[in-house]
Amino acid sequence: MRVLHLGFEDPVMPGAGGGSVRTHEINRRLVSAGFQVTVLTTRYPGWRERIQDGVLYVPIGFGMGRNRLTRLLGYVVRVPIEARNRRTTTDLVVEDFFAPFSTMAAPLWTQRPTIGIVQWLHAAEKARQYKVPLQWIERLGVRKHRRLIAVSAGIADRLEALNPGLHVDVIGNGVDPGAWTPEPRLGQDVLFIGRLEYGHKGLDLLLEAWVQCCDRIDGNLLIAGTGPDEARLRAAIHDAGLSNRVRLLGWLSGDKKFQALSHARLVVMPSRHETFGLVAIEALAAGTPVIAFNIPCLREIIPDGAGWLVDAFDVAALAEEISRRYLQAGLAEASDHGRAFAAGYNWDGLADLQAEAYRNALTQLLEKGLVQQQDSYEERT
Repeated sequence: MRVLHLGFEDPVMPGAGGGSVRTHEINRRLVSAGFQVTVLTTRYPGWRERIQDGVLYVPIGFGMGRNRLTRLLGYVVRVPIEARNRRTTTDLVVEDFFAPFSTMAAPLWTQRPTIGIVQWLHAAEKARQYKVPLQWIERLGVRKHRRLIAVSAGIADRLEALNPGLHVDVIGNGVDPGAWTPEPRLGQDVLFIGRLEYGHKGLDLLLEAWVQCCDRIDGNLLIAGTGPDEARLRAAIHDAGLSNRVRLLGWLSGDKKFQALSHARLVVMPSRHETFGLVAIEALAAGTPVIAFNIPCLREIIPDGAGWLVDAFDVAALAEEISRRYLQAGLAEASDHGRAFAAGYNWDGLADLQAEAYRNALTQLLEKGLVQQQDSYEERT
């Protein structure tokens, strides 16, 4: 099958999120199984067209994509044109949902069978942030899809509420095998890893909680990542008098990220919303318990005994939980339980599920109006 994946974010772009990791891990396994996969992404400083693990990456847009706005606008303008130009060499189009409005309603303009992958569904939150009704674009786009893949049951429920006629496959994220490589160590520090974005990732709530509990904790708060609110975060750390108790590590990936996860005492995810929460699964695989707010999606992947959930957005409760669990005996048992749970999130098995979802989608969508493509596809398969 020839797949054109509208992936938006390139996994090698500094600051790229977990969604682009999922895109690549699934796609490289599909290529190994005989698929041909081309991924269209935004441009960014240093971008180049390349083949990585058999997957062709084509950054599109204008110029170098030096900031978020130019990357977004360049992608939005160019992706329909690129999809149209490639339609004769494409069997299935895959649309990744992305910020700030989730979907461009790709089935309306791809002229090919199209399925969406939903790793981001937060247009309502962005609408409140930017004072623009982005949620209506999201709602319209979801209603134009017939089949979607959601990375969690919580997201699937929301999609089906927006479009009761949808078929939604739930296929989660996997864990890089490298997460199991470092030996877990009961460290001294509390760790946050993620995009430095206040509204989404709850960094403001984390700093407020840290002010309340850091005097009861021996280690420091380590914050790893890059993002649009880095300057704001640095200023907030200074203003709160936390410069000696908070360290910014920058963007971590690969072995450095997994070593940071395995050597932390606790990982904290203060997100206001998530579609999956890959960092939580990676932390459990690395042997470090996780503390998070009790919100949809995160509650699916933090089991009892491997981490703890706090009433959503209760800063005092978060501070108390961090200080209590930091001193708790038995963290080694929580580490073992978390690793056993994370072992179920295997990229190979998930790629098999996604390949089957693609085949089913292509068959169904061809039957519903694009039958003229069936012969050529069957000849190749």
